[in-house]
Amino acid sequence: MDLVPALQEPLKKVLGPATAKVMAEHLGLLTVGDLLHHYPRRYEERGQLTHLADLPMDEHVTVVAQVADARLHTFASAKAPRGKGQRLEVTITDGSGRLQLVFFGNGVHKPHKELLPGTRAMFAGKVSVFNRRLQLAHPAYELLRGDAEGEETVESWAGALIPLYPATAKLESWKLAKAVQTVLPSAQEAVDPLPDSLREGRGLVSLPEALLKIHRPHTKADIEDARARLKWDEAFVLQVALARRRHAETQLPAVPRKPKPDGLLTAFDDRLPFTLTDGQRKVSREIFDDLSTDHPMHRLLQGEVGSGKTMVALRAMLAVVDAGGQAVMLAPTEVLAQQHHRSVVEMMGELAEGGMLGGAEHATKVVLLTGSMGAAARRHALLDLATGEAGIVIGTHALIEDKVQFHDLGLVVVDEQHRFGVEQRDALRGKGKQPPHLLVMTATPIPRTVAMTVFGDLETSVLDQLPAGRSPIASHVVPAADKPHFLTRAWERVREEVSNGHQAYVVCPRIGDEEDTPKKNSKQQGPADGDADKRPPLAVLDVAEQLAKGPLQGLRVEILHGRMQPDDKDAVMRRFTAGETDVLVATTVIEVGVNVPNATAMVIMDADRFGVSQLHQLRGRVGRGSAPGLCLLVTEMPEASAARQRLAAVAGTLDGFELSRIDLEQRREGDVLGQAQSGARTSLRVLAVIEDEEIIAEARQEAAAVVAADPELTGLPGLRTALDALLDEEREQYLEKG
Repeated sequence: MDLVPALQEPLKKVLGPATAKVMAEHLGLLTVGDLLHHYPRRYEERGQLTHLADLPMDEHVTVVAQVADARLHTFASAKAPRGKGQRLEVTITDGSGRLQLVFFGNGVHKPHKELLPGTRAMFAGKVSVFNRRLQLAHPAYELLRGDAEGEETVESWAGALIPLYPATAKLESWKLAKAVQTVLPSAQEAVDPLPDSLREGRGLVSLPEALLKIHRPHTKADIEDARARLKWDEAFVLQVALARRRHAETQLPAVPRKPKPDGLLTAFDDRLPFTLTDGQRKVSREIFDDLSTDHPMHRLLQGEVGSGKTMVALRAMLAVVDAGGQAVMLAPTEVLAQQHHRSVVEMMGELAEGGMLGGAEHATKVVLLTGSMGAAARRHALLDLATGEAGIVIGTHALIEDKVQFHDLGLVVVDEQHRFGVEQRDALRGKGKQPPHLLVMTATPIPRTVAMTVFGDLETSVLDQLPAGRSPIASHVVPAADKPHFLTRAWERVREEVSNGHQAYVVCPRIGDEEDTPKKNSKQQGPADGDADKRPPLAVLDVAEQLAKGPLQGLRVEILHGRMQPDDKDAVMRRFTAGETDVLVATTVIEVGVNVPNATAMVIMDADRFGVSQLHQLRGRVGRGSAPGLCLLVTEMPEASAARQRLAAVAGTLDGFELSRIDLEQRREGDVLGQAQSGARTSLRVLAVIEDEEIIAEARQEAAAVVAADPELTGLPGLRTALDALLDEEREQYLEKG
């Protein structure tokens, strides 16, 4: 039975094909329901106009203002040599500032008749500067008046508050407003997803009323009512989706994996040259409790860069091997898989030599499996997995392939969750006879509410103290364009670190071979602004050559990037780890997990092209030993730019949770939530993840209660419909992501 036919009506039937096409292409709006959920960005009050004094440059704006004067000029030009060219200059004001409008050629006749002094109108266009004054060239406009011809206009603006919609150059805000007026009667048929008891208990208005009030408010209180209600919708429907996922997981059976008292884990702990931090002990207890239950663990382990997550994960893996199962660790890149394999084997020593001469009594085999291994080595590794000879397996997503079979998979550890989609997790979990336990790790600190929103199907543990012996990292912004001598000094600092027996990284945003166009790289660039945008980002190959011939001449400089052959990458990392290389010039392949305690300095070129959390991750590669770390953020961005403020924030704190809040506030939340690889997470329109922390936490509780009482939501058809719409969107996004 179709519950919302009126809201599923395609826009091309209601608004006509031309308008519907623009809405679909530019705003992604296809149905009446989509348009009703396209909310105004802000509202203008009749008596209180936009501040013209605060207009942003180069942005598309909508302003409400009054014409102060209008003058028609004629001039000679190539097209009109006899002085017949016409230019209409109109000055508008709102009391706070003035703005020039210009119209040229045949475009002057209509505005010359209509834009008389004293006329009020809405104007939309792109703000530019001409002769050091702000102007809009050929703006679209809509008169606000009360004569017969404009009755419809007056009707549209009857409310005291004028809604301004997220618009595009092809579709001005008032055209959107008119389209919304056309479909608004359908809002009465919107089916309410919130249970009545919840809505009444929290004093929220009904969904039809909220839609009317957000699009046609009469007072500011109307807007508040509508937003409060619509925020609850978004938070609650999303939390129900996550609660159902959690509920489904608890229904699955799993083999309890209780660690043996005198097994591999005990032998490993006895070998450790240091004591675990309190945080590591606490998180380990949470994990061991989960592992010993008969339904699968689903835990997110958040830890600052270098807080010892790998140690916690390894102890969980050893506990599972003790209980007769196998454990696998999934890493996002080959460099990282090899690095993890090396460090696990080193930490375990003879305990990693199961089945070999000299292996300890409780030893097991630790096997590496990546996509680029030779056929013979791969065959050998696959055999060890299938027979159960290998207790611990470390690899890339090559582990997900059909051919890979496990003897008895008990635990899956996923490193750097945001690089794996939910499907990939599920595919790997399907390798167990019964669903294995799951531990997801991330070094990108996530504010609590984002964790609830993005990873809401996982329980969360946080490691927030650094192990003893970790050194502080000093970070500084190096403004290369304003103060070139700072950059010179940066290279001197690198030489000083090397002469003291240490090593350094230089990170660039691009590789620099011909395949590598700046366009391809745009994904990982932070929001760049200003002139540095005009040249391509600095490249590893160019920078390494310039440094070796110039400021770092005589030092041993090597390069590392993602398009090198895996054996070459491994050889470079081995030489760097062994101290045979002084300076490693690399792309972000070193961002995660690379551990070289002797590397104390990092210079990040074009730092403005990286995101805040990425810079924090990169910086975590230095200061891993006893000597203090140094991170230099090189940029050509001007001091006043947003990019420079971002870099200053990174230089100003080592607290990843603080930075992740800054990151969220500065970027659109969709970007951050989009990392969860799932469309539902970017479908937030009025809910702000940081500001609405309380709503999200309460919605999570309410959702858990609703799902516990009625997992299939049989008594809540409206909620089921909303959920289907949300998950449809999510499925579409999966398909697009391939």
